[in-house]
Amino acid sequence: MDFEFSPDALAMQDTLKKFTERHILPANREWHRLAESGTYPLDVIEPLKKLAKEAGLWNLFLPGLRDDEPGTRMSNLDYAPMAEIMGRIPWASEIFNCNAPDTGNMELLHMFATPEQEERWLKPILNGDIRSCFAMTEPDVASSDATNIRTTIRREGDQYVINGRKWFITNAAHPKCAFAIVLGVSDERDEADKHNRHSMVIVPMDTPGLRVVRNVPIMHHTSPEGHCELVFRDVRVPASNLLGEEGKGFALAQARLGPGRVHHCMRTIGQCELALELMCERALERRTFGKYLSEFSNVQDWIGYSRVEIDQARLLVLRAAWLMDRQGSQAARIDVSAIKLVAAQLQTRVLDRAIQVFGAMGLTPDTPLSYLWTWGRAMRFFDGPDEVHLRVLARNELGKAKANRGSTLPYYLVPEENA
Repeated sequence: MDFEFSPDALAMQDTLKKFTERHILPANREWHRLAESGTYPLDVIEPLKKLAKEAGLWNLFLPGLRDDEPGTRMSNLDYAPMAEIMGRIPWASEIFNCNAPDTGNMELLHMFATPEQEERWLKPILNGDIRSCFAMTEPDVASSDATNIRTTIRREGDQYVINGRKWFITNAAHPKCAFAIVLGVSDERDEADKHNRHSMVIVPMDTPGLRVVRNVPIMHHTSPEGHCELVFRDVRVPASNLLGEEGKGFALAQARLGPGRVHHCMRTIGQCELALELMCERALERRTFGKYLSEFSNVQDWIGYSRVEIDQARLLVLRAAWLMDRQGSQAARIDVSAIKLVAAQLQTRVLDRAIQVFGAMGLTPDTPLSYLWTWGRAMRFFDGPDEVHLRVLARNELGKAKANRGSTLPYYLVPEENA
C-alpha cells in the first residue's frame, strides 16, 4: 500500500496552493459580501473559473476523463490532497469545476448517459457552463434507508411523469442550475424487489410542475447555492431522459456515492487543518490568568489530539482512494463507510476545540470556525447517519467472524477438563 504521490501530483498540489493564495483568498471577502447580500457571487466565480482552466486546474476529480473532454484527469489517490486544499475555502471547489453535487452527477453521466444526454447535459457541465442538483432525500420518509423513497416516476407512453417532494437538494438555488437527476419509484408493485424498483431521470429545472419551494437554512445559515425543498407535480419529461436502465436507480446511486464521498472527506480534513492552524495561532497570542493559552496543559492536549486525529483520518481516506483506484468503488464500500463516519465526527471535535480556544469570537462570523462546525454536524446526516455507517462496519466484522467461527478457541485458557 503506497501513498507516495508522483512528481506530477506533487506539482499539481503546488500549483493549486499557489492559485489559491494568489486568486481565491484575495476574493474571499467579496464572495462573502455578495453572498450575504442575497446575490450569488457569479461576478467572483466566473473570472476565477477562466483562470483555473488556463492553469490546468479543471475537472481534476474524474479518472475516466476522455482525451476529447476538458480537464486534467487525476486518480482518486492523487486527487484526495487536491480536495483537501480546496476544502479550506468552502466555495473554492466550484472554481475548478470540482464542486458537489456536480462531481457526482458528472460521474453518473459519464458512466451511463446516452449520446443525446451527453451532448445536452454532460458536455455543458464539463465545460462549467451549467450546474446541476441531485434530488434524492425526502421530508416524509427516513431517507437514510433509500428504499423508503416515495417520489414516483411513472411511464406514460413516451414520457415519464414525476410526482413527489424532495428536500435538502444542494445547488438547486444556483442561478446556473439547469437540471436535476431525480431518484424515484418506477415499479410500484408490492412484490417488486426493493432494490430494483427505483429509477433515475434527468429533469430540466424549468420543466412545468417543478417548483423550488424554499432554500432550507442549515443551523440558521442559508447557503447561496441552496439546500432546497422541491415539489414535483405531474412533471413530464421524455422517456429518453431516463438515466441508465429502468429499475437500476440503486445501482447508479452506489456508483455515484463512492468517489464523491472521498472528495467530501478530504475537504473536511482541509477544514480541520485550517481550524488547527487557527487554534494554534490563537493559543500563542491570547493570554489569560497570566499565561498564554498555549501554556495550559488542556489546550496542549486539544492540539495534540487534533493533530493525530486529523492524520489518522487522512490515512483512512487515502486508503479508500487507493483501493478505489485499484479495485473500484464496490471493493472500497466498507472503507468508504469508515471514512464517512470518521471524517464527520472529526470535524465537529476539532472545530469545537478551536471554538473553545477562540472563546466568544469563535461563535461569530469573524472567523470561519462556527460555519465549519455546522457543516461538520450536517455531514453526519447528508453523508449518511453515523448509525448507518456503524451498521455497515459491524455487519462486515460479524460476517468475517461467522466465516471464521471457532478460530479464536486456541486463545481461551480454560483448563482441558473444563473445555
